[in-house]
Amino acid sequence: MSKTPSGIRDVAVVLGTRPEIIKLAPLIRLLGERARIVHTGQHYDSALSGTFFANFGLPQPHLLLDGATGPWGRGAQIGELTAELARAFVQDPPRVVVVQGDTNSTSAGAQAAQYCGIPVVHVEAGLRSGDRTMPEEINRLVVGVLADVHCAATEQAAANLLATGTAPERIHVTGNTVVEATLMSLPDPEERDRIAREHGVDGPFVLATVHRPENTDSPERLRALLTALAGLGERVVMPLHPRTRAKVKQFGLEHLLDRIDVTDPVDHPTFLALADRARLLVSDSGGIQEEATVLKKPLLVVRTSTERPEAVTAGFSRLVEPGAPLQEAARAALDHPDAHDRLSATASPYGDGTASARIHALATALADGTPLPDTGTGR
Repeated sequence: MSKTPSGIRDVAVVLGTRPEIIKLAPLIRLLGERARIVHTGQHYDSALSGTFFANFGLPQPHLLLDGATGPWGRGAQIGELTAELARAFVQDPPRVVVVQGDTNSTSAGAQAAQYCGIPVVHVEAGLRSGDRTMPEEINRLVVGVLADVHCAATEQAAANLLATGTAPERIHVTGNTVVEATLMSLPDPEERDRIAREHGVDGPFVLATVHRPENTDSPERLRALLTALAGLGERVVMPLHPRTRAKVKQFGLEHLLDRIDVTDPVDHPTFLALADRARLLVSDSGGIQEEATVLKKPLLVVRTSTERPEAVTAGFSRLVEPGAPLQEAARAALDHPDAHDRLSATASPYGDGTASARIHALATALADGTPLPDTGTGR
């Protein structure tokens, strides 16, 4: 079968989670009719995912798969998604496949494309935590081998790729699309105030999110984390992830939520509005580590390792353990009188908000068979 004609859905953008929708939205908008949105269904919810597409003015996915994990775990999910994507790419081959980050969908999309002989562009390439117990780290390593063009967010990410033997000419330092995605989604100041009032916060508060298995699958860590938040002596607002809610109930920790303002999950603009109005962010999310650098907010990262050391080095985030270390670090951050001014004057290490334009130029050049533009390399 001949390839899809240039300009007609010939750049397949594979995604499967809400963070991928957020970070790829600016690129999809730039691609216009060239974008073929392929949703693997990894974390698909018709209401929430639909809202995220609508927030960014994106069409609904052109192809939606059933990416539910089922009882067999990650290996089966990645294998099944790879097979489904390969079939789709054989039936109607795109000229390029774009994947983002480090999810199971990222790994499956890159594998399917390479098995079908289709070039792969990896957005947010080169992140490394050095922790192979993280499922995301394995996905990063796999895609690092398969990608044809590596769009590294920072020089550090480029250096990580060079250290693993990636050819320098395949590495392009583009910045991170999270910068423009955050600015695109952030409501105006009046709307931020309205959202804060709607959520009952008209004074100082801490915004917290927890969802990673590292914290939620361990009753000891989850208990320590919630106990620390409840004992801050500061109002804590916590949009509760369904996974976390289920684990709180499973471990009998519901009483620890009594002193925390728990809300249902919120959409991206609402979260950013609350984060902008918060004094301190506490999270185990990867994306929030980047968004905090755009919002100029201090963040405590409740994890044992991070693949985003740039945010730590720049002074926006700090790794902490749950329990007393979290509580002590939170109190120190809240009591720091100069934190706001210092962070406001600190540039985000993730670029100037033009990453999507650089990636668009690379992806379309690859699709058209023309020389790749010089956006910078890790050399």
